Amino acid sequence: MQQVFVGIAMGLGGTVAMDLWALLLHLLLGTPKPAWHNQGRWVVRALGGTVFHDDITATPRIPNESAIGWSFHYAVGIAYGVIFMLLAGPGWLEAPRFLPLWLFALVTIGAGWFLMHPGMGLGWALSKTPTPWKGRALGLLAHTVFGLGMWAVALLAT
Repeated sequence: MQQVFVGIAMGLGGTVAMDLWALLLHLLLGTPKPAWHNQGRWVVRALGGTVFHDDITATPRIPNESAIGWSFHYAVGIAYGVIFMLLAGPGWLEAPRFLPLWLFALVTIGAGWFLMHPGMGLGWALSKTPTPWKGRALGLLAHTVFGLGMWAVALLAT
């Protein structure tokens, strides 16, 4: 049971780190903030049976879509933390190593690249965006920060 609780804390810590990273990039470089309302709209539409859209922004707004998007974002982060802990096993917590956690964090980007992004009309791995490689690189950096946040929580838990 300790693994699950630590996994929840790791997922929260990683997600907070990712959000702080996005805010830092916005403040220093002017990158756009994540559009969580679009993710919220996509989640509601996907749960309703329509997963893929040509352009999620062209669909009607959903009440509380920003709150839904933020909640989904944190729920996914928590799920990833728990999944990692269950895969890594209790022995990993005795001496948390970053490499396996980092590789796991990088793999998790696949859900965005191959489900959520095409579902919202952005194409596979952002292929329909004006600068797909920039978005991919920023995504990989964000997931690295997610992994670092999870690792920091794991180190505090040992």
